[in-house]
Amino acid sequence: MANLKSLAKETAIYGLSSIIGRFLNYLLVPLYTAKLSAASGGYGVITNVYALTAFMLVLLTYGMETGFFRFANKPGLNPTRVYSTILISVFTTSLLFFLLIFGNLNSVAGFLGYADHPEYIGIMAAVVALDAFQSIPFAWLRYKKKAIKFASLKLLFIIMSIGLNLLYFALLPSLYETHPEWVSSFYNPNVGVGYAFGINLVCTASITLLFWPELTGFRYVFDYRLWRQILSYSLPILILGLAGILNQTVDKIIFPFVYDGTEQAARAQLGIYGAASKIAMIMAMLIQAFRYAYEPFVFGKSAEKDNRETYAQAMKYFIIFSLMAFLAVMCYMDLLRYIIAPSYWDGLRVVPIVMLAEIFMGIYFNLSFWYKLTDKTYYGAWFSLAGCIVIVLMNILLVPIYGYMACAWAGVAGYGVCMLLSYFIGQREYPIHYDLHCIGRYTALVIILYSISTLIPTEWNLWLRLGINTVLMSIFVAYTVKHDFPLHQLPVIGKWFKKK
Repeated sequence: MANLKSLAKETAIYGLSSIIGRFLNYLLVPLYTAKLSAASGGYGVITNVYALTAFMLVLLTYGMETGFFRFANKPGLNPTRVYSTILISVFTTSLLFFLLIFGNLNSVAGFLGYADHPEYIGIMAAVVALDAFQSIPFAWLRYKKKAIKFASLKLLFIIMSIGLNLLYFALLPSLYETHPEWVSSFYNPNVGVGYAFGINLVCTASITLLFWPELTGFRYVFDYRLWRQILSYSLPILILGLAGILNQTVDKIIFPFVYDGTEQAARAQLGIYGAASKIAMIMAMLIQAFRYAYEPFVFGKSAEKDNRETYAQAMKYFIIFSLMAFLAVMCYMDLLRYIIAPSYWDGLRVVPIVMLAEIFMGIYFNLSFWYKLTDKTYYGAWFSLAGCIVIVLMNILLVPIYGYMACAWAGVAGYGVCMLLSYFIGQREYPIHYDLHCIGRYTALVIILYSISTLIPTEWNLWLRLGINTVLMSIFVAYTVKHDFPLHQLPVIGKWFKKK
């Protein structure tokens, strides 16, 4: 239990920064959807370009983040030497990537459908190169358990981003209408969504400068032999990561190419899907927070005898809180839908489907450690590749018929395949006795409560619907507290309940 409390504490810190950051970032969704109508396709451009950059970020980190945790924790190896070697490697490849894109900018932009705005691609190439480089100092902070600085830098990025976006998408456009003569010197309405990408570059570059303490104070050494060992371990993770990020972004990347309609209509529909999916991102927040704490935790505890029991407990609690998050979002959808503009509300029907896919992805992440701990990372590559093939095929075959609904269900199918393959093969290679009976009970309870909430007539009074849904949420929370998470075991406040 002490191990789990330590994990919970770090997850709380990472989770706080992730949840607050994502919540603040949500402010950009109503801002973008209010200023960029669904019909304009502007938010579709943002959705598409950020999907491309997410894919390139995984490519440019090529599994080195996980490789760092694996080798920094190996007996006999100097963590600083591992850090230095990986830092030099990622910096070099990121720089080469940026130079390659910059040297062929017009060709790349034309291929991606942005021949009229190659600056979008150039700016985001710089952003993804800096992000890839930053991932290693961020990993160093996690390794050194500097969760506060980690969280502070993440939050600072979000605050800067929101401030500049409010300036360029709300304040300056308003001032431009009344005082164009002086506002035009630093604001041009024709730039439009380009400001979103430019702001990202400014914020990313600023955070990079704040890593100066993590980039100095030690002698840079590139250990070629060590690098080859890390690369050998990390390359299968790269394939795993590429397949994994494709599972998350391939629908948004290929949607404009396979949608049965005009380019403008495709971007409009993609914008609706992307905006609605943002509401489901509370699940991604939970998974991200858990991942930040869980990865160094697992590798640090890998030598302990009780590790498998600890992993099984962590899986159970992860699923419990994931199901709680799912139920909370669905019960309060009447309020959460106002995150996006009404012109995007047609896409709200994808939210429960996308959240289910996120749960499957989180479970798959938890299951993935058996092949990372046994150095059989090629299994993860095959699992993710299988899931990716399912997602790609479903998008190609079904998007022309069902539109963005096919994207949502393809995610469920793809992650479901990954999850099942990892579980059944993992039980053979590295058996962990998960509490399937308990997990099944919680799953059944959520299905029942969610089904009841869907039966509430939409014509009923809003507050009455919210009241009924609150009762449903309370039933789940009460069941959790009674059976599997007594209040006296909670970090910090648990002492108060013990006294009582």
